[in-house]
Amino acid sequence: MTIKSKDLVQQELKDKLVAAFKSTDEDAIAKAFSEFAQGIQENVMNEFEQYKQTADSSILSKRGVHQLTAEETTFYQSIIGAMKSNDPRQAFTTLTTAYPETIIDNVISDIKETHPLLAAINFTNTTILTKMIVNKQGAQLAVWGPINSAITKELSGAIGLIDLTLCKLSAFMPIAKDMLNVGPAWIDAYVRGVLSEAIALATETAIVTGTGKDEPIGMDRSVADDVVVTGGIYPQKTLMVVSDLKPKTFGAIAGMLAKAPNDKTRPVNNILMIVNPSDYFTKIFPAITVRALDGTYTYNSFPYPTTVIQSSAVAANRAVFGLADKYFMGIGAGTTGGKIEYSDEFKFLDDERVYLSKLYGNGRALDDNAFILADITLLTEAILEVAVVGTVATHETV
Repeated sequence: MTIKSKDLVQQELKDKLVAAFKSTDEDAIAKAFSEFAQGIQENVMNEFEQYKQTADSSILSKRGVHQLTAEETTFYQSIIGAMKSNDPRQAFTTLTTAYPETIIDNVISDIKETHPLLAAINFTNTTILTKMIVNKQGAQLAVWGPINSAITKELSGAIGLIDLTLCKLSAFMPIAKDMLNVGPAWIDAYVRGVLSEAIALATETAIVTGTGKDEPIGMDRSVADDVVVTGGIYPQKTLMVVSDLKPKTFGAIAGMLAKAPNDKTRPVNNILMIVNPSDYFTKIFPAITVRALDGTYTYNSFPYPTTVIQSSAVAANRAVFGLADKYFMGIGAGTTGGKIEYSDEFKFLDDERVYLSKLYGNGRALDDNAFILADITLLTEAILEVAVVGTVATHETV
């Protein structure tokens, strides 16, 4: 019998969770969530046992066990006390302790270390907020003089409001009785492990292609002021056909991204490109890898500074170009939420109970020109051409 590695098992659980997220079956999502969390729990417990036997501090670092603040310790002690109760449902009903803001900060930090897309965008802890005022313009010019109607009109197009309570993410966490004895720091490692992966797996797809209905508005959706939203769903952007990655093509892309609201312009210092992993290797990689005259290869030869991120959230034959800092995503525990709740909806083992944690947030591009949805079906590979002018040979990449 073949024994699968711990990493392979965890990846299979992640894949199953992603597939469940893409479905509309709430039972399947909850079951996949609990199985995934159970895998994290087993890893934490194994590493806790290793630490007890060896006192090897590197295990703490590997697992991400933090030294907790006094507020965090109190939070987890109250949670452990309620979980150990003979009647946990009643105990959690009277429990008022919510996530300290620092725990969500740590979760977001954990995410950014392992998920390049979530590290690239404007990803913020909005635990104590319900609405976020954002500046669509990015750089706003100050104006001397009275605030007259013309100035007010100009400013109104550059300021937006994002409701952070519209989207809810529920995370199911099974807790075995044995785990209640490992202490607050290890419970924290488990909770952060579940929340960070839950947020990352559920949010990355929404950031790229979310419809806006009970979820963030994706980068590939139109957020123009005059866009027609049907049933809460924002339409996808009109496709821009990109058949090569030559300077002229990149200039056209950068020129579109440089158009800010209110007929203003903005600098484009780096272009974010998000593409499906399969398309990256079959289309993008050949288009940015050039063989020189001496037989060596030059890799990542974009004509302009570009950050490429692979994401399975992007559909085949599609790519998203944009300005990373022009996508805002806020997530937190909410002003009245952030509590871990008892749940008896799912139970897989006799010695464990399942708990539920709810987070709230929202995300969208700050303006419609910040991102471009491209069709890369006909993208061609880069070829080094040599042109002979008189007796002097020159070459260029096309």
